[in-house]
Amino acid sequence: MAGGATFGNPAPGYEKHPDHYVEARLSPKWVRAVFGGETIADSRRTLIVRERRHTPVYYFPKEDVRMDLAERTDSRTYCPFKGDASYWTLKVGDRAEDDAMWSYETPYDEVLDIKDCIAFYWDKVDRWYEEDEEVFVHARDPCVRIDVLKSSRSVRVNCKGLTLADTSRPVMLFETGLRTRYYIPAEDVMMDHLIPSSSATACPYKGAARYWSLDIGGEVIEDLAWSYAEPLPECGAIKGLLCFYDDKVADVIVDGKPIS
Repeated sequence: MAGGATFGNPAPGYEKHPDHYVEARLSPKWVRAVFGGETIADSRRTLIVRERRHTPVYYFPKEDVRMDLAERTDSRTYCPFKGDASYWTLKVGDRAEDDAMWSYETPYDEVLDIKDCIAFYWDKVDRWYEEDEEVFVHARDPCVRIDVLKSSRSVRVNCKGLTLADTSRPVMLFETGLRTRYYIPAEDVMMDHLIPSSSATACPYKGAARYWSLDIGGEVIEDLAWSYAEPLPECGAIKGLLCFYDDKVADVIVDGKPIS
């Protein structure tokens, strides 16, 4: 952890779940949060807290947070790995977000680094910035890497007896902890069988995605494929390409072999 944890009597949760982890590390990034037109947190010494089965969370030193815009509430929650959390409501002008921020004021020994730090619910804040770039969805995990590589492998996608896509110019996306994704130019996809979906998702590493469903003779498979029309710069090579859920199609065949 950032300052070195003290291990003695383990927090109650670790006794039942010894494989659980909560890790706090000092981020090298300048991080800011904006609410109601005010910069409510501004720090060059933010902690990024990673916890098993959770998305990363920024924790700001309390002195880098506009506590004058915060009002303590009676709300409390308990985490078996971190301890008891206290909450504050954010107020800027006539606007308020109840219990938008929290702190573990007396955390367990295993997470002493987060003492005197403040965290915010991502969706209760208007804007988040790392340096001068806006960040979306949740804090980026420093242990996640994405490599986007053009390839000459052959990739074929079969579904319902049709070859939906067949290409020798895929773009392969490798993301830490996830299976390889194969992005295919629209010219190599049978787009006449795909219908636009109203579904949309966002990724902090790739951007905002739109979806297509498969329609074969009135039989519809919802949200079978997706694409990033304007991906974030580090994933620019996947712009406009389509990727298919391999668990919704019959086969994704790479270099003549079905992927498992």
